[in-house]
Amino acid sequence: MGEKRVARVTEIVAASPVSFDDAIKVGFERATRTLRGITGMKVTEQRVSVAENQISEYRVRLEVIFVLEA
Repeated sequence: MGEKRVARVTEIVAASPVSFDDAIKVGFERATRTLRGITGMKVTEQRVSVAENQISEYRVRLEVIFVLEA
């Protein structure tokens, strides 16, 4: 049987003026500066901000899953 582990899920919101994919990368890069042991992420929401009839910002809500240290 494998090693017992406990994981935690934290939620973050990230944004980019470029695309949803870029917003995900922005969120992931920022999370890796603070959290250790990230094992996955889940995109739970995608939204856009609109200004002057144009998409001005792509936003994603992410669940970041990471293993707690012993």
